[in-house]
Amino acid sequence: MIYKEIYEKGTDILKRVGIRDDRLDARLLLEYVCKTDHSTLFAHPDREISDLEERSYMELISRRAQREPLAYILGNWDFMGLTFKVNENVLIPEQDTEILVEEALRYCEDGMRVLDLCTGSGCIALSILNFTNETKAVCTDISEKALNVARENAVTLGLDNRADFFCTDLFPENNGAKFDLIVSNPPYIASGIIETLAPEVKDYEPRLALDGAEDGLVFYRRIIKSVPDYLFSNGYLVMEIGYDQGEAVVSLLKQDKRYHDIEVIKDYSENDRVVRACFY
Repeated sequence: MIYKEIYEKGTDILKRVGIRDDRLDARLLLEYVCKTDHSTLFAHPDREISDLEERSYMELISRRAQREPLAYILGNWDFMGLTFKVNENVLIPEQDTEILVEEALRYCEDGMRVLDLCTGSGCIALSILNFTNETKAVCTDISEKALNVARENAVTLGLDNRADFFCTDLFPENNGAKFDLIVSNPPYIASGIIETLAPEVKDYEPRLALDGAEDGLVFYRRIIKSVPDYLFSNGYLVMEIGYDQGEAVVSLLKQDKRYHDIEVIKDYSENDRVVRACFY
């Protein structure tokens, strides 16, 4: 079989099971197996495919047809121009989360200390460190398996000497240390909504990183209440939110008179995506 034929075969399989990006996913999996690049399909469509490459490709196509996320199959995903290792223990970095990083960078100066709650793959904190100088981050997660992924990403990106990782339920032990900036992409999907999500999310991404309890707001309440113990005066809290949670999270912040300069930032689809607030 030749390169173009097996690509078309993979595309057809994914299309028949309803994969939205069937052509893209089929091509990326083929490039992964054959160690080729985007131009190969156009420049060398008649390239011969070995039996091993064909078997490997069809195995991966089968996994994707069962709705396993492409990122987990490939083992990595791009975010903020960087490549992060991902697996079933961490959420897949989404493009909309780049809005959080971009907003955080507006308030992060060189040399600052950052606290990243629910760090997962570490993509938020490590991206901030990558685009600043002499900044340091403390990253927390309740999952040790997730932290192992984040630690590996820190090493791969050459940022392990600037990031510390702690397994804890949200905040690290309070030893009096303060931070200039706190960021978080906490679990924010209401428990009853999770089963309605795409199979790639509900069946494969870690439930622990998705479930925000009955109303999806439990982690925002905890964060907003405890941030004053960890954030310097005039420091900023930046959090990702669900598309329909802007009003509710803003209300929680306004109930605590220690926050001001509260703003909701929209994502590329004009949905509410990030809430930012300054602590007095």
